[in-house]
Amino acid sequence: MNPEEKKFLVLYDWQGKEKEKISLDPDIFDGEINFDLLYQVKLMYEANQRQGTASTKTRGEVSGGGRKPWRQKGTGRARMGSIRSPLWRGGGKVFGPTPRDYAYRLPKKILRRAIKDCLNIHWKDESISLIEEIKLEKPKTKDFMQILKGLNLKGRVLFVMEGIAPEIKLASRNIPNVEIKTAKDLNVLDLLYNERILFTPSALSRLMERLKNET
Repeated sequence: MNPEEKKFLVLYDWQGKEKEKISLDPDIFDGEINFDLLYQVKLMYEANQRQGTASTKTRGEVSGGGRKPWRQKGTGRARMGSIRSPLWRGGGKVFGPTPRDYAYRLPKKILRRAIKDCLNIHWKDESISLIEEIKLEKPKTKDFMQILKGLNLKGRVLFVMEGIAPEIKLASRNIPNVEIKTAKDLNVLDLLYNERILFTPSALSRLMERLKNET
């Protein structure tokens, strides 16, 4: 999609009917995408998710091996001080992994630009839409499924709202490939891993405000 041709998103109701067109901020939806930057941010989030619990024991940590296996001279064998040498089966490991923290943080300006680039990717692919505020009287999965059916949503779907009501959270939690997040908690992985993104108008306004005001 040519970014010059479209500067709005269509707002749909729960049945998938078009209600109105809402203008987009041209400073955010400018069509520019930095894929190298997105890759670096993706690596950061994945590194931060690593547990870093892999661990091995050195020769000083392996149990046993306190006695010299044979005398130093006269046996015809190579001298050996411990059966827990790294050269022996069951011995310690040399330069093996130890518990560590893989987490690191990129500057806020880069993270903000990455979210902007993800929005532009979905905008160009026409996989981002607006949906009117969702309200459920009861936390029934069947009612939420009707919304998905009305909008003809398939694949991995992300709903972005300003606030998540308990009824919506309960009604959607057992539906596969459906995720709900608030605008303030939205990150790059959410936008990269989901095929369709649906914002409520209030959530989109909050995200635009967040992208402009964060320093």
